[in-house]
Amino acid sequence: MLTPPRTVVRREGGLYALERALQRRGFRRVAGADEAGRGACAGPLVAAAAMLPEGKRGEIEGLADSKLLTALARERIYEQVVKRALAYSVVIIPAAEVDARGLHVCNLLAMRRALASLPVGPEYVLTDGFPLDGMGVPGLAVWKGDRVAACVAAASVLAKVTRDRIMVELDGQFPDYGFSEHKGYVTPEHSAALIEHGPCAEHRFSYINVANASGRDSRPPRSRRPRVLTDPSTLGGEIVPDLDPAVDLGDELGLAADLDPEVAADPRS
Repeated sequence: MLTPPRTVVRREGGLYALERALQRRGFRRVAGADEAGRGACAGPLVAAAAMLPEGKRGEIEGLADSKLLTALARERIYEQVVKRALAYSVVIIPAAEVDARGLHVCNLLAMRRALASLPVGPEYVLTDGFPLDGMGVPGLAVWKGDRVAACVAAASVLAKVTRDRIMVELDGQFPDYGFSEHKGYVTPEHSAALIEHGPCAEHRFSYINVANASGRDSRPPRSRRPRVLTDPSTLGGEIVPDLDPAVDLGDELGLAADLDPEVAADPRS
């Protein structure tokens, strides 16, 4: 059996090179997924998925990894992504769910949820760093994907802006912690507030610094302890459809990356 020729995606091709290469191979609808808030000890975990159109309409000026953009630039690009995307979705996982299930489990489930919630089904999926098995379509986990693939960068902006807006709102409810400034991440100011005031309902008690400040080890307050964990398939409010086994991309696509560690992606990851 003949395998398809391998495609080399080089760094100089820019942020859109990987998607354009996939589209030339027949995958017209390429979706990217990313998250925001993994490292925060307060507030929700937010995952997003985005699918940009082909051609010039899908090229958004200034699009980049959300962490490299100013807050003002993120807001501007957020509006452009929402306006131009073929499809997008955002999933919010509250702090209590992160405590109950664990961060990594919630992270993978949230990205699956975001991709499954897209109103237009993708033909290929790109994720930032973490492979997602069983999506029913080919997929690739890309090292620093939000700096390599435009659709992943777009998803990172959607997730980051959504989460930042939530943290600003939470600052109004819990003004002692400075959520509007540090967005729930660990900073000297946030750590000092934790020691002085103890955790609030939006902190993640499974994180060691919050657990220490609470005096409860890693146990959340009784009101935060679910009697029964919800079914993983209903995380986010909708049921994920049954998904097919993962496709072996090494045989299916023959996709290769230039040997640049910033861009390298394992087709079998």
